[in-house]
Order: sequence, then structure tokens, then C-alpha cells
Amino acid sequence: MGTQVSNPPTEIYTARTETIGGRESGVSRSSDGSLDIRFSAPGSTRIGTNPEQLLAAGWSASLASAIALVAQKNTVVLPSDLKVFAEVAIAYGIDGYVLVARMSISMPGIEADMTSLWVDEARHICPFSKALSQPLT
Repeated sequence: MGTQVSNPPTEIYTARTETIGGRESGVSRSSDGSLDIRFSAPGSTRIGTNPEQLLAAGWSASLASAIALVAQKNTVVLPSDLKVFAEVAIAYGIDGYVLVARMSISMPGIEADMTSLWVDEARHICPFSKALSQPLT
């Protein structure tokens, strides 16, 4: 049997950031200048966000776009008030710190069974969902 050569995916966009400090009082900036944020710990009075909020926002936006692709494939116009609610929690267990994520989707005017099917299909094409279900490289 021959050796298979895997073809790595072609990158179409790369986000680059530089972070100084950590989650309690760090700052992070993107190389293109469009992101410039301060971090603060959850519950802190310090102005800033935290990594869990950023992940929840990015993942939910990516999943909403994947749902739109599934709807387009099925020639259905999504309601303009499609909402993806994301929760990303940091937890501590036997394996140390872990993230726990929950998503719920609201698509007014679309039947619940159809919503469930589309969301399941969208999770298979959403880059965040795929990346977070596998070990990172």
C-alpha cells in the first residue's frame, strides 16, 4: 500500500494578535489595528472583557454564518432576527480548568425540527465548532 499525502487546508484569512499580560489585566491588539482591548477578570470592576466573552462572541457569530449557509443551500431566507445565544463558562474539575460551552438558537418563523436540523448541519461546517471539538494543533 502506498503512503497517502494529506493536503492541508488553504488558509483564507489569518488573525494575528499580540497580548501583553493575562486575563486579569492584560491588553490585546490585532496586527491590523481593528482590535484593541483590555482584559479584566470576570466579576472585576476593571473595564475590559475576558477570554470567555471573546470566545462566546466569535463562536456564536461563526455559527450564525454557518446557519445562513445552510439556509441558503436550502433556498430559504433566514429571519432577520436570527439569534445565537452563547455561554462559555470556565470550570474546574478533576482535569483542572476546562471550558464549558452552551449554545441556543432562535429562528422565529422556522419550525423547531427544521431549526434543529440546520443547526446540526451548521455545526459540521462552522470552523469554530469544528476546531473546538478536536485537539488543537
